[in-house]
Amino acid sequence: MHSAQQLLRKFTSLKTLPHVAIRLSTLLSEEKTHIQEFEEVIKLDPVLVTRILRVANSAFFGLREKVSSISRALVFLGTKNLRNMVATEAIKDILNCKSDGDAFSRKNLWLHCAAVSILAQMISERVFGRRGEDVYLCGILHDIGLIIEDQTVPELFAVTCKALACKSFSVASKPLTEIEKEVIGTDHCAVGYLLSEDWKLHEDVKKGIRDHHLISEELQPNSMTGLIQLAEFFACKLNYPALPAMKGSLSPSLVRYVEENSEEFRVLLREIPAQMAKAKELYDDHGTRVNE
Repeated sequence: MHSAQQLLRKFTSLKTLPHVAIRLSTLLSEEKTHIQEFEEVIKLDPVLVTRILRVANSAFFGLREKVSSISRALVFLGTKNLRNMVATEAIKDILNCKSDGDAFSRKNLWLHCAAVSILAQMISERVFGRRGEDVYLCGILHDIGLIIEDQTVPELFAVTCKALACKSFSVASKPLTEIEKEVIGTDHCAVGYLLSEDWKLHEDVKKGIRDHHLISEELQPNSMTGLIQLAEFFACKLNYPALPAMKGSLSPSLVRYVEENSEEFRVLLREIPAQMAKAKELYDDHGTRVNE
């Protein structure tokens, strides 16, 4: 049996995260970092340079002149958007490899994380009128613990996935987090929370990662945890589950909120296919496509 701390130490020792992502995460947690410091690190990763320049020159910013320097692009993007790009790129790199079997697909996990991050940001901004950068970050990282389990204890993680999918398995009727604790010794929420502490993320983001499977009558729909739980529920409904057998669960307070605002959510969900197409185009091109 393994603890969350043991898995995180092993994950770190494997040097799974790209060097540039680790260095940028450190810089982003420091308040007095200059743009020149970001630029020096970003220049080491041609893919990240390409993405930053593409986004800065996209229709979203509507700039009259083309941005050709990293430093100028960072002025328009801001550190929060840079941080989200780095986190997204790091996860995509880790999941950019083939996986065997029907119980777990790294590509599907990537699509799930992308769907949850997009949905969470849309719900935050469109339904509650709140800025969505931190919510996006929490969404893209909410299942990082599953990635760590797959990287550090692949055999036990495979057993966990099969247990979730197999109706005849003794723990099959239990939630994923309970199966993880019985098979591995910890769960992906606890592991992800520890990583978020290492990365010095905002307290709300850390709590959202830790508690996104928590079923509570007190959970507020506009809280970070509530937003991620809503996003994961709808992602599963739209056929973007993290694991094939997973179904999104909602706290009673969120069920009531969705029922009371069903038309608003129905309108929002119509935009998801187009948003997912944009996400795939943005994150999977230029030779960095997630393999089947």
